[in-house]
Amino acid sequence: MKKILLITIFLISSVFAAVDAKLEIVKKANTLPKILISVANDTAEISTLSKIKNLLSKDLEISGHFEVLNIQHNKNYMELPDLNTLTNENVDLYLNLSAVKNTTGGYSLLTKLYDINAQAMILEKSFTTSRENRYPFLAHRTAISINDYFKAPSIKWMDKFVIYSVYKEAGKADIMIGDYTLTYKKTIISGGLNIFPKWAGKDQKSIYYTSYNYDKPTLVKLNIFTSSKKVIMSSDGMIACSDVSDDGSKILITASPSGQPDIYSYDTQTAKKTRVTTYSGIDVSGQFIEDDSRIVFVSDRLGSPNIFAKSINSRGVEKLVYHSRNNSSATSYKDNIVYTSKDNNNELGEKSFNLYLMSTKSDDLKRLTSNGINQFPKFSPDGESLLFIKTFKGLSSIGIIRLNFNKSYLFPSNNGRIQSIDW
Repeated sequence: MKKILLITIFLISSVFAAVDAKLEIVKKANTLPKILISVANDTAEISTLSKIKNLLSKDLEISGHFEVLNIQHNKNYMELPDLNTLTNENVDLYLNLSAVKNTTGGYSLLTKLYDINAQAMILEKSFTTSRENRYPFLAHRTAISINDYFKAPSIKWMDKFVIYSVYKEAGKADIMIGDYTLTYKKTIISGGLNIFPKWAGKDQKSIYYTSYNYDKPTLVKLNIFTSSKKVIMSSDGMIACSDVSDDGSKILITASPSGQPDIYSYDTQTAKKTRVTTYSGIDVSGQFIEDDSRIVFVSDRLGSPNIFAKSINSRGVEKLVYHSRNNSSATSYKDNIVYTSKDNNNELGEKSFNLYLMSTKSDDLKRLTSNGINQFPKFSPDGESLLFIKTFKGLSSIGIIRLNFNKSYLFPSNNGRIQSIDW
């Protein structure tokens, strides 16, 4: 009992390990609760449950709050685990999985979590989905439930959809949704060229995206459940929604109705648009910072792409990045910014675009990637994780960086080259 209490105290204490203005990546202690995940002997759903077990193991590993053990200890679902054997194996937590599939296609995951040190079952829950192919979300919700039980820092972002655009062939790109590992994926827009998807709100019911299937490049809002569409704005040149305010009332749009692209603020209630940048060159990819009162954006106003900041209601512009001569695409969370920077070619002559973490409140800089082309970074809702697209040796993958743990994970795409992504 004392051991599991110490584990709980450790997990609670890590709540305070958020990324601060000095960008210190907090290194966690090595004492993590050891969890063993098992598929019940008496279930008929071995195939899908084995996939759930693998995903759940990865979720708990990525959380940074548990050590997942790779040993066998299979029991029937209603049986108690062998406490003496598990104690000798230094197991702290034992999770047994079973499942029930109904005739309409629904699928229920059954879970029992045992505290081996306390010799008791401490958590029993079931998770249901209307379609079996959505099983990845059952794994994610189980991981979240276990994590929440110990009051560890939230990993609820694992249960969110990611939305992304995938090139199919020249002039054609589909928009898809999936879980963050891309194990579950579904095409929601196909036909023609559809790029730059962006969630319209935290409820993940609607998206903004750029369509080239109209007379001009057009920004469209789509409800992914009802398929209802609304045209927001068209432009002769490029157009894209780059960011949405916290309350969804304003969006930042890159558009070029009269030549070079500029950034516009668009009020979603009144449909009023306000030009935020007025430079004669290229201003793109605006992101809200500091309670949506300022933006960071990419501009070539000094001769090459770089990261700048300005107040939405003033003309003054501030250069933020003094590293490299080619800094493109940025994402923000409160005062923290991650941007893409072109680094020198490596010894093999391959070009490299890496991600860097900085703060508007300090001069500190942290490099997050080391090879390949890393683009379109996006902070998680809590600011502790980073989603990005990595292209390396021709393979396109979704990357996850756990900032507080200085660890990264890759999930390859089997559908084609990913163009852009949001979560």
